[in-house]
This record gives sequence, C-alpha cells and structure tokens, in this order.
Amino acid sequence: MNFKNIFLLFFLTILFSCQENEIIIDSDNLLIGNWLEPVYDGETTTFKRGNSLPSESYGISFTQDGDFIERTSGWCGTPPLTFFNIEGIFELENTLISISTQNYPTNYAWRILSLTENELVVKRELTEQEIEHRNLMDLFNEIQNLSYSVSCSDATDWLFVAYGAKACGGPQGFIPYSSQIDTVVFLQKVATYTQAEKDFNLKWGIVSDCSITNAPVSVECQNGLPILKY
Repeated sequence: MNFKNIFLLFFLTILFSCQENEIIIDSDNLLIGNWLEPVYDGETTTFKRGNSLPSESYGISFTQDGDFIERTSGWCGTPPLTFFNIEGIFELENTLISISTQNYPTNYAWRILSLTENELVVKRELTEQEIEHRNLMDLFNEIQNLSYSVSCSDATDWLFVAYGAKACGGPQGFIPYSSQIDTVVFLQKVATYTQAEKDFNLKWGIVSDCSITNAPVSVECQNGLPILKY
C-alpha cells in the first residue's frame, strides 16, 4: 500500500469516526435525543446531551416516534452495578413530559424547567395516579393512628376488621381496633378507604396477586400493642 492510499484510509477513518460521534439535534423539538450525566439538586435534575446512551451509567432517550428509553441500574445502588434498558413511550405537552413504562412506577411525569441544545433541566411532577395513591395512603395513616391511639392492656376490649381491596378480590389485610375509641368513625373510615381502593384499582388497571388473606382468630396484647393472632 503506497503512501497515498494510507493517507486516504486514515482520512476516511477520521471522517467516519467524527460522523459517528456527531450529535444530531432536532431544532423543531430539542427534547429529542440522548441525555446523560444527571446532576441532582433537590427536586431538579440536570442532563447533558450526548450522541448515545452510556453502557455503564444512567441516561435517558427520547425519539421522534414517541419512544422512551431509560438506561438504569434499578433501585439497588450496591456495586457491582448492572445496567439495563427500561423501554416505554412518552408524550410532550407544553413543558410536561408524561412517561409510561411496564416497570414501577408505570406512569410518571417530568416538568421541563429549562431546555437548550446542550442541557435539559427537569423536575419530578406527580401524576394524577400518584396523587390519588398518596391520598389513599393519607387515609390509611388516619386509620392506623386511630387503631393505635389506645394502649392495649385488655384483649377483650379489642376487635379487628378487614380493610382495603386487592385488585384480584378480597381485602388487603386486617387491622385491630379498640372498643374504647369512636368505633363508628373508625369503621366508616375503613369502609371509605376500602371503596376508594376498589375505585383506584379499577380506574388505573392495578394488578395484584390472587392469594386469599386469612382472617385472624383473636387479638392479643403485647407491650401495650394489639397483635393479631392467626
């Protein structure tokens, strides 16, 4: 191979290498592309644009077809980390990115705070589903607070009731309560929570296991706490 051919081969190698590393920017939608190197600051996350998703670190990708890819190691942060892709779809409405995947959480959203050719700044925004789930948890916390508002010293003063609704049918579990509290208010809150969870499951297509939750046989007092015995 003569010097001229060597030079041509070297030139082509450099040319194609540059093309592979070139970052393509969609001027009509700056969100489209790969976003890497997240920097977290409170509720906000700042990404830098890249030409491809990394193999061993976190990144996200938005395509013109509405596809979304998250390169992640999951919830576990213990080395050695194994990275994999979570695939889904997204919709962009003004500054709100709505994302749907098959992994938990299945639906979530980011609010765009800033978007340029080289930088994306987003803030996690609760979806309608997450807001409704949080309301459910707030109601259940009220039930638990009432349940444990009285110290358990005499087991004969204690009863139990089923609460919640599995998507596959049946209660989520059972909770003890004392006859010394306002049982009418307590049982009404349990009924409200159970119906609310049924409605939530139906509305959002929630899936659960179909195992049967066994009912307890009694309540015992241990260290001032009511313990369900099965």
